[in-house]
Amino acid sequence: MRILVSGASVAGPVLAYWLRRYGFTPTVVERAPTLRKTGGHAVDLFKPAVEIVERMGAWPRILEHRTGTDLITMAGDRIKRPIDVETSRLTKVMSDRHVEIMRDDLSEILYDTVKGEVEYLFDDSITGLRDDGDGVDVTFERTPGRRFDLVIGADGLHSNVRRLTFGEESRHTAYIGSYLGVISLPNHLNLDGRMMVYSGVGRMAGVYGARRLGEARAIFMFRSAAELDYHHRDIPRQKELLIRHFADLPWDQAPRLIKEIDRATTFYFDSITQVRMDTWSQGRITLAGDAGYSPGPAVGGGTSLAAVGAYVLAGQLAAAGGDHRRAFPAYEAEMAEFVRHSRAFGLRTAKTIIPDTGTRAWALAQSVRLINTLPGGLVRFALKLSRSGSGPHNDFPIRDYTPANPVRP
Repeated sequence: MRILVSGASVAGPVLAYWLRRYGFTPTVVERAPTLRKTGGHAVDLFKPAVEIVERMGAWPRILEHRTGTDLITMAGDRIKRPIDVETSRLTKVMSDRHVEIMRDDLSEILYDTVKGEVEYLFDDSITGLRDDGDGVDVTFERTPGRRFDLVIGADGLHSNVRRLTFGEESRHTAYIGSYLGVISLPNHLNLDGRMMVYSGVGRMAGVYGARRLGEARAIFMFRSAAELDYHHRDIPRQKELLIRHFADLPWDQAPRLIKEIDRATTFYFDSITQVRMDTWSQGRITLAGDAGYSPGPAVGGGTSLAAVGAYVLAGQLAAAGGDHRRAFPAYEAEMAEFVRHSRAFGLRTAKTIIPDTGTRAWALAQSVRLINTLPGGLVRFALKLSRSGSGPHNDFPIRDYTPANPVRP
């Protein structure tokens, strides 16, 4: 059974691994000409995703490539003296197990789990999909057209498969009031295992180094009541917007970071937007990860959600013997609570780490001080009592879907 997967970041290679293991024949198409080697930005894997990559045999390499950021030093508008907090204290609030890794390192490690066993079509993308009920005819920019039994869009927040199947992006996305920027820069502070953060009213900036990276990354987040006017490929305009919102940040590191924005070779800028859809499936086509249910970049645990969604989708297809009419609804039902939780978590996180008033900025600083002093178990207990604790980021059960009779390739 031939299955086309669009996207080679996180959900795509996880899907490829498990589909192959269950006896399907996956092909992955990726717009980029090769796997990206720029290091990307840091992403998190929480307990359910950790269990999945362990089952894939990728955990030892992921540990080797973890960022190693153990300490966060926080300054801010309402912080008289900088606060040092151990990263593990913050992550244990959400999950018993956690690792932070650069996104591109993670993608490469996941790709290596299927390298040589799964066909990858790099430097190409889908231009047309025609589902006639018995299969899907796919046209590509470069590769001659092919027919597949199923098509899965794992191609991110700005999914091409979603657009071709469900219509324009604006029909399925919800801007939640903030923007995110990430740049590369020389590690002039010699940061090793440490992140420096400045939290102000309506904006936050930070800089960190990572093991094996050889340079640093700066992250910027800011609030905007209205969506900004720019084209997603207009990098100079995006840099201009980022500089405008941080030029007067009262932090001693800000002038250097602002200067580095213009000359950054690695640059990312996007709205913090959620994907909200009633269904992720139509006929023989479905979506996985950010393409179907992004909780918002950097705020909702989207990388872990993507890995879990890919695993569940592949598992449900295996359990249904490849029958998408049974597998797709089962996949959506199993993931529904996790997706709802991640969206709510993303909204809360964006409001918390980018406070909109001085009072909330002060409350954030006090919360960090509290987490830094109380035993981790006591903090987790208090969060569970307030119903804002980890939920599926820690407790989502990872089932074994291995079928008695695997599907024949």
